[in-house]
Amino acid sequence: MRRSHGGHVYNPISSSGDYVEEENERMTDELKGKISVLKSLSIDIGTEVKYQDKLLKGLDDDFDKGQGVLGKTMNHVLRLSRGSHNYYLLYLLLFSFLVFIILWIGIKFK
Repeated sequence: MRRSHGGHVYNPISSSGDYVEEENERMTDELKGKISVLKSLSIDIGTEVKYQDKLLKGLDDDFDKGQGVLGKTMNHVLRLSRGSHNYYLLYLLLFSFLVFIILWIGIKFK
């Protein structure tokens, strides 16, 4: 059967039919290999995404816990600063001075 399009006639090659089939088989095998590689790559990407998502959820939980502890600590500090216990600052300064003196003596007589 001949088909013509725009004045050009298609003449199939009758003697090299086996060559075309072999070429199609070879190209099909190459395509299967590439598809196999893409499939394994997409599975690896999916596994990595699941791992990263799990890691990020863990970090989010840790930050929420830290934020809770920090919030409680800040509330305690604010409560202490509002109170009439002004001696805490004096005790802190005396303790710092005592530690400084002990370290100075330890370094000087060593």
